[in-house]
Amino acid sequence: QVQLVESGGGLVQPGGSLRLSCAASGSIFSMNRMGWYRQAPGKERELVAVIFSDGTTRYTDSMKGRSTISRDNAKNTVYLQMNSLKPEDTAVYYCNVAQRGDQYWGQGTQVTVSS
Repeated sequence: QVQLVESGGGLVQPGGSLRLSCAASGSIFSMNRMGWYRQAPGKERELVAVIFSDGTTRYTDSMKGRSTISRDNAKNTVYLQMNSLKPEDTAVYYCNVAQRGDQYWGQGTQVTVSS
């Protein structure tokens, strides 16, 4: 089993920045994919960014150039630095780990972008 604990969400003004963190514990394998998804009210959950064990990254178009995903393999932690935040980025952000055909989710952390 894998447990994910997220932190770093909160209220930020438009144009501001936030850094989300997700620490994974349990049966973590070296080859996996870690990432972030988000779900806004009334919308489906969508991918924000993922990072593979070799450092390869993928971003949703709306977050390209405004966010950076990174990971610390020694700490089994994934980070999401978000800049130039917009009101439409408001959502619950979920950490995700995919390994060996299984997927694990964090409890979610609220990000609200509002003046």
